[in-house]
Amino acid sequence: MFLLDDTRNRTYIDARMYDDVDPTPLNELAEALARADDSRLIKSFLESLLTENEVTDISSRWTLVRLIERGMSQRTISRELGLSLCKITRGSRELKKDDSPFAHMIRLYQKKF
Repeated sequence: MFLLDDTRNRTYIDARMYDDVDPTPLNELAEALARADDSRLIKSFLESLLTENEVTDISSRWTLVRLIERGMSQRTISRELGLSLCKITRGSRELKKDDSPFAHMIRLYQKKF
């Protein structure tokens, strides 16, 4: 057995049994999602993978980032969504980063419309 470490998720696996398993599970998951072209499939998959609370948390984070991107104040977001200013500030900081993955995902989403 050895420890697979992708800096956030730590998983123990017997690598001898899984030659086709990416040593970083988050990378493998990202690759699978990137290959999917059906949003209903991805939504169903996420609902199967995550607990109801995790789905709620992820949905709230996406909503807060979209509201920040639209210019809503952090205090208003906190009041409207019932989220801590700490979570909102983190989302705001992530959006402001050069080459922000949050900003990139928002742009990808907006291209649909």
